[in-house]
Amino acid sequence: MNSSVTPTPSSTQAASSATPPVLAEAPAFSPLYQQIKDLILQGLRLDEWKPGEAIPSEIELATRYHVSQGTVRKAIDELAAENLLVRRQGKGTFVATHSEDHVQYRFLKLMPDQGSASEEGPAQRTVIECKRVRANAEVAKSLALRTGDSVLFVRRVLSFGGVPTILEDMWLPGAAFKNLTAEQMTTYQGPTYALFEKVFGVRMLRAEEKLKAVCPLPDQAKLLEVTPSTPLLSVERLAFTYNDAPIELRRCLYLTDTHHYRNDLN
Repeated sequence: MNSSVTPTPSSTQAASSATPPVLAEAPAFSPLYQQIKDLILQGLRLDEWKPGEAIPSEIELATRYHVSQGTVRKAIDELAAENLLVRRQGKGTFVATHSEDHVQYRFLKLMPDQGSASEEGPAQRTVIECKRVRANAEVAKSLALRTGDSVLFVRRVLSFGGVPTILEDMWLPGAAFKNLTAEQMTTYQGPTYALFEKVFGVRMLRAEEKLKAVCPLPDQAKLLEVTPSTPLLSVERLAFTYNDAPIELRRCLYLTDTHHYRNDLN
């Protein structure tokens, strides 16, 4: 079998009639399953299969890409481990969506000391600011923009049981979130990343976080209804979409007297 893959259409191909994308940039030493993984990722990025939709079966993809079913299975296994695809016994493999419980809580790391996040229920969201601003040098660098480019700045407080618990500052590229409003951020019944996915077609695939202990500034303390000497957990998150493009900078302050930050390490 050749070490590179040039996909061709197949009669068993999923409902798209377009010629499958060619992974022209794949190096000759790239493992075959990795090339197939990249081709499937390319289809996801181009919306050939949308969040919540089924992708073609392993047999169909093997025929499409002229590889063995085992090679396809290994590629899908990796995408499932990365929470990009979801296997459903007896039904097939589906594109993961942030609307699903096991995916939406993937980015929610603040857990109640008693019970689970699902038992606690969604936070009550209060949007303090939602406005377009010019990116300063630090924000522009984080989001791979130019200084002065348009970004959407959102500040909100998340409360549990009426108690302000999280203060979030978010910066989003203006071009990708043109019509995002404070009302949408407040009233959408579901995770914020599900809103970004459903309304704006932006999928958060992974994130990098930096944690440290801080005390709040006076305005931050006021919004969280704590004193300026209250210890808080500061979490800075940079989230990425396809092609490892940075798409959100988020800085959070967590009140941890009744919650804790949990991370599963594999």
